[in-house]
Amino acid sequence: MKNFTFNTPPSIIFENNASNRLGEILSKSLGGKILFVTDPGIRKLGLCDTAIASLENSGIAVTVFDGVEADPSLATLMACVDAGKSVGATGLIGFGGGSSMDVAKLAALLIGSGEDLDEAWGVAQAKGPRLPLALVPTTSGTGSEVTPVSIITVGAEEKRGVNSPVILPDFAILDPQLTLGLPAAITAATGVDAMVHAIESYASANANNNPLSRMLARQALQLLGANIETAVFDGADIEARSAMLLGSMLAGQAFANSPVAAVHALAYPIGGTFHVPHGLSNALVLPHVLRFNAPEAAPLYSEIAADAFPEIAGESDVDARCSAFIESLATLSEKLGLETKLRQVSIKEEHLEKLASDAMLQQRLLVNNPREMSEADALAIYKAAW
Repeated sequence: MKNFTFNTPPSIIFENNASNRLGEILSKSLGGKILFVTDPGIRKLGLCDTAIASLENSGIAVTVFDGVEADPSLATLMACVDAGKSVGATGLIGFGGGSSMDVAKLAALLIGSGEDLDEAWGVAQAKGPRLPLALVPTTSGTGSEVTPVSIITVGAEEKRGVNSPVILPDFAILDPQLTLGLPAAITAATGVDAMVHAIESYASANANNNPLSRMLARQALQLLGANIETAVFDGADIEARSAMLLGSMLAGQAFANSPVAAVHALAYPIGGTFHVPHGLSNALVLPHVLRFNAPEAAPLYSEIAADAFPEIAGESDVDARCSAFIESLATLSEKLGLETKLRQVSIKEEHLEKLASDAMLQQRLLVNNPREMSEADALAIYKAAW
C-alpha cells in the first residue's frame, strides 16, 4: 500500500443552531479580540447577528470586516489584514461562502506570521504561524471550511492559490440552519460545485490520492446526489439542507487531500475574466471535461456513477456506466435551472482562445487530471461548452 498524508481540521462541529453559541464554543480558543470576516449580503440579511451577539455576550470584542466580494481581490484581502492588525486581533472567524472563508484563512496567516504573500502562493509554501481560526459556512458547496486552500483574484483576472495545511482552521462549524435562506440558483450552483469536488478528487492523478479521500468522495456523492433537487426546489427542507452541508464538507475533506483537476482549471478563467460564480463556472465545463477524460478515467467514473445516480446501478458495462454518469450530470444542471452554455453567461466565441490560454496557467490543477490536457484540448472543450 502506498504512503499518503491526510490533513483536516482538528475540530468539526455539525449542529443545528451552532452559530448561535459561537461564544460558548470559541471563547477559550480565539482570544478576546476577534476579527469577524463576512460579506455585505450576509450582514444586510442579519444572518450573522446572533453569532456576533453570542461572541459579545461571552466578553469578546468583535470587529466586523464585511467587505468581501465574490472572487475576492488581493486589495480586499489586504484591507482585511489591515483591519485585523489595527485592532490587535487575537483570532479570526470566516462566516459565509467560500470567498469569506478564503479571505479569513489568508488574513489569519498574514496577521499571525507577517510573511510575504508572494512567497506563500502555490503548494506547501506558506510557513505560518497563523492566528487561531474558525470557519462557518453558509452555503453548501465550497467545502472551504475543511480545505487548506485559499483562492484570491490578483490583478484584473488572474486567480492565485495558497495551498498549505498551515491555513486549515482550528474549528469548522457547520450549522444547517444558516443555509435555509439560500436562493435556489445559489443552492444549485454550489451543490454541483461540491459534486465536482468529489468527482475530481476520486479520479485525481495526484500522488496523494488516498483511500480516505476516495471513501469520503463516495459518501459525499451519495448525500449530494440524493438531496440536491430537494434542496433546490424545497429550500426549507432542513434534512435536505443538512445532507447538502455535510456532503459539501465531506467532498471538501476529499479534495483537500486528493486535489481537483481540469474542471477547476478551466472554470477559473471563466470566473476570473467574466465574473461567473465559481460553482456555475464548474457546472458549465463539467460534462465536457469528463467526456475528454473518459478514455483514461472511465473505470473510475463508472465506480462512482451509482453513488450520485442510483438508477445507473443496473448498467454493468464500464463505458456505458461512465457515459450514463456524464449525461446524468449534464441533465442535472438543466433540471436545476442552471445555464449550460458559455454563451448564456455573456461569453462570446472570440473569447474562447484566451480562456484556453489562461487555463494553461493552472498547472497546479492540470497535473492532477487523469488525462493530459493541451491548450488545443482546452479550446476544444470550451468550444463544446459554448
